[in-house]
Amino acid sequence: MATALGRHLALVGFMGAGKSTAAAEVGRRLGRPVAETDELVGAETGDIARFFADHGESAFRQVEEREALLALRQAGRYVVSLGGGAVCSEGVRRELAERAFTIWLDVDVDTCWERARDSGRPLARDHDRFRRLYEERRGLYSEVADAVAHDADGIVLAAGGVHVAAGSLERLGDLVPGQTRVALVSDANVAGIHGPAAQVALGSRLTSTHELPPGEQAKTLGMVERLAGEFRLDRDGTVVAIGGGCTTDTAGFAAATYMRGVRWAAAPTTLVGQVDAAIGGKTAVNLPGAKNLVGAFHWPERVVADPATLETLPARERREGMAEVVKTGLLAGEELWALPQDELVRRCAAFKTALCLRDPHEHGERAILNLGHTFAHALEAASGYGAVSHGHAVALGLRAALRLSGRDTDVVDELLSPMPARVDRDRAWEAMRRDKKSRDGKLRLVLLGQRGPEWDVQLPEDEVRRALDELIAG
Repeated sequence: MATALGRHLALVGFMGAGKSTAAAEVGRRLGRPVAETDELVGAETGDIARFFADHGESAFRQVEEREALLALRQAGRYVVSLGGGAVCSEGVRRELAERAFTIWLDVDVDTCWERARDSGRPLARDHDRFRRLYEERRGLYSEVADAVAHDADGIVLAAGGVHVAAGSLERLGDLVPGQTRVALVSDANVAGIHGPAAQVALGSRLTSTHELPPGEQAKTLGMVERLAGEFRLDRDGTVVAIGGGCTTDTAGFAAATYMRGVRWAAAPTTLVGQVDAAIGGKTAVNLPGAKNLVGAFHWPERVVADPATLETLPARERREGMAEVVKTGLLAGEELWALPQDELVRRCAAFKTALCLRDPHEHGERAILNLGHTFAHALEAASGYGAVSHGHAVALGLRAALRLSGRDTDVVDELLSPMPARVDRDRAWEAMRRDKKSRDGKLRLVLLGQRGPEWDVQLPEDEVRRALDELIAG
């Protein structure tokens, strides 16, 4: 799998690239311990500059190799920051290939020199030699790297197999891992707008195209059955879903179940998809009385989010996505909704990717991503998945969650301005009680506490029912 799930995340790069700082930040975000091989080498050798002078570079490399191998052979999942020269060891390169998802922190040589020149490092005393060494090692960094990144957000995104960049849809064939056959799934609208570019990008790998109905109509077991009957893929084939969250949900679930699971990739073209729905491996379809009740965790090999595709979105669709942006900002404690579009997508995607890597199967804190969604799913189900859109329902759900959290609702009211939903109150309440997050017949909510998001919060049913009723017109 082209992600760091279940493996060490290793950082390689030249001295001065900032690997130690990035490793500490990424370790915090992913909830993983950090193994800093430079520190381990220093603990063994004492003063590195003196050891280098007394014993020579060859002896130093032997210690570096030993500590790097020990770090990579640890049990568990670490963020391993390797010294700049560790990749010169064939044994280290082999261990990286077997045990780690490796990211090259690629920083230009001039920046590296400015950071390293006064650090006392033995190989950072002569500028010309420093530059030559940089050029010599670039090939090794490229050889071992599964991905390239330039900052902590980029490392997190790469670790989760998420690629965010304008123009990336035209590179879909290069970005979807492997060279195996591809079945392309979209809805008719997206196929007309972005289908030609995706088909050209996939080239000879493309073996079939498949269309789903737009929106929630796609999210049924019948549509999954239809896709499974149409696919002509081998076990090593790949399903590529291009479109909104409903398309990626359905195609991803079909991939999870076809031949007991084939690889898949998502190319979300809506704001909802790029900041939320396509990330993290949750795939599902609806039943008549409950949202997303049938599904599977099936992490995509790649998510290709091209913010340029958002330029084709109508204003209504953009507002739909902003509900998930507001949710993410509330969880992160940052006004992510105020960022320029490309940075907004990147930061929201990085937040969700990190959370899903920490808790890939929602055994704990990943549940906070359901902020407002228990109410939202109930409203959607009560409307028959038509009259109340997902974004509208999420906006109303966020309003309810903020009120129950004792928080003001200004950001929801001003940015999203959701009108009360026109649905049957009893039907909405019944759908809410069937929510998949309920346990032992009791609702579990996500709220914002004094110290941040809280999940599995139980409140008296009458209080929750009142909060739901306040979202419904009439």
